[in-house]
Amino acid sequence: MTDESIDVSPRRRPVQARSRERVNTILHHAAGIFHEQGVDSTSMSAIARQSGMSLASLYRYFPNKAAIVHAIAERHVEKMEQALRARLPQLSLSDAVDVLIDLFYDFYRTEPAYSAIWSGVEAMPELRELDFRELYSNARDLDARLQEEYPDLPADRRWTASLLLPRSAGTILRLAATLPDEQGVLLVQEMKTMARAYLDNLVAQDR
Repeated sequence: MTDESIDVSPRRRPVQARSRERVNTILHHAAGIFHEQGVDSTSMSAIARQSGMSLASLYRYFPNKAAIVHAIAERHVEKMEQALRARLPQLSLSDAVDVLIDLFYDFYRTEPAYSAIWSGVEAMPELRELDFRELYSNARDLDARLQEEYPDLPADRRWTASLLLPRSAGTILRLAATLPDEQGVLLVQEMKTMARAYLDNLVAQDR
């Protein structure tokens, strides 16, 4: 999982409904095993067995376990991007802090295999690329919103804030998702307080 030359591209791009269904089955069962056993403890044989197919059939779709991990991580990123873009336009910027932090936290705790996969983000270059893609996507959305509501904010500070807020929140929320419920909730509450205070300070000069 640490070899930078590992190929994480699927061997077959599902076009027909049957192929898409098989890929969905593989990713669904792989996510379940990763969630229960961890990525490192899971073998391709176990994924094939749980998915109800031969190992040879599994290899027709994915060349290795890293490719399966990458495919599941891509789906995580896509789901989060869709959820954020669906909610962000409906909220004032001040309300968005609480709602989006809650949305991230719920996703991190409930999405199968999220913690198991993303805890190893630094060990896998391809996951780092996805992580940065998600960060910059969120930052662009936040930057556009800040520009709309606070047009006098300097562009360089606005963009820096748009990177800092989702990155710091994501780091703390990933930690919170690994803690017992009571501790995790307290950490999320403190993250909201920090984020609101930072945002208030950021936009004070525009008032």
